[in-house]
Amino acid sequence: MKNLSILVVDDDPVILHLLEQRLKRENYQVQAAGDGYAAERLLRQQLFDVVLTDLMMPGDIGGIEVLEIAKEINQNTEVLLITAHSSVHSAVEAMKKGAADYLEKPINFDELFLRLDKIANLQTILRNAEDLQVAMRTTESAASGTIQDLEIGMARLRQNLDRVEEILRNEGQAEDLRIEQALGILAES
Repeated sequence: MKNLSILVVDDDPVILHLLEQRLKRENYQVQAAGDGYAAERLLRQQLFDVVLTDLMMPGDIGGIEVLEIAKEINQNTEVLLITAHSSVHSAVEAMKKGAADYLEKPINFDELFLRLDKIANLQTILRNAEDLQVAMRTTESAASGTIQDLEIGMARLRQNLDRVEEILRNEGQAEDLRIEQALGILAES
């Protein structure tokens, strides 16, 4: 399940390059940003399945702000935060704002790939569920139209049968004429 598009954001060029290369080697589609400003520009240019961002970066756009921007642009983008300063407070704050998870530096790549696989699996399940909902709505719409057509057809048949019954009960007309009229109505149905 390596079809995820990932934006990697880190102000440390060595870590950024390492993450980018390892993810590309695993056949992920990867873009890199050296700070929060570059990340914001990329997020506004294209959609990403996952944003992997350092929590602490210089400037006004740190990891939490990248998370907020990513979620504002696309609620379905999953954000994984990377932190060297693992604290319960920052992790809880990030989770409240929609982060999928956080990883501690130095990155354990097995752990990272496991989390990315889980995200890919979840996105596949969500896409399948959306496809099923669309199919169900389409089927319900078609069934509703078919039921309505059948109800209209039944009403017409009921109307014609009532006319046939009325004609056949009319003893004021000759029997063969009544039968001929009744057959004519049935032929129209």
